[in-house]
Amino acid sequence: MIRENRIPVMEIFGPTIQGEGMVIGCKTVFIRTGGCDYSCAWCDSAFTWNGEEKAKMMTSRQVFEKLHKIGENNFNHVTISGGNPALIGEPLAELINLLHQKGIHVGLETQGTRFQEWFYQVDNLIISPKPPSSNMVTDFNKLDDIVEKLTKARTTFSLKVVVFDDTDFNFAKMVHLRYIKIPFYLSVGNPKPYTERSVALDLLKRLEWLFDKVIQDSEMNNVRPLPQLHTLVWGNKRKV
Repeated sequence: MIRENRIPVMEIFGPTIQGEGMVIGCKTVFIRTGGCDYSCAWCDSAFTWNGEEKAKMMTSRQVFEKLHKIGENNFNHVTISGGNPALIGEPLAELINLLHQKGIHVGLETQGTRFQEWFYQVDNLIISPKPPSSNMVTDFNKLDDIVEKLTKARTTFSLKVVVFDDTDFNFAKMVHLRYIKIPFYLSVGNPKPYTERSVALDLLKRLEWLFDKVIQDSEMNNVRPLPQLHTLVWGNKRKV
């Protein structure tokens, strides 16, 4: 866990449009934090943890002021992503409180490896366990504990799994059936997150395949398969 009283920030950008999960289509400003306890094979933000770039250590107040400098009054939603922002303790809780005081909603995505008390304060929390194609292994004891705590507290949260192939789809189905009452989203995988050419056609073909898988599976009636909307529009550009 990151114990400094500062937030390791890789980038702050927006306003833009959220491209995935439960708030897809929402206008938002992004905060991308540094540091991760995973190293997914297809990570589209590996610069947050592989040493290519250095995080700027900022207080919650500095982050808050930066958000308003770049977004002015043109947003009312902030998305916190990583890396894994769940590695950060009190400074992130302070930032969420500052945002709420200004009437700004907060969305956050994490893979479900660490629990933080401030999860209860997140307006749109996404837990995204990683499928086999990531080369990571989900600790279901930890994930069970997180889901149980959030459910008991009636926290608004959802589950999301990225799907690249049949093995990932089967993993996603297993996760869905394990937590059957939790809103569940599938996100089509982007196998070339760093190419400069357009990946829209490839993603649409993969999305058609994912749609067909869901349509044909009676155990996936309540699952919502989604594109990476931002990638369809902007490709692999950073800070959009």
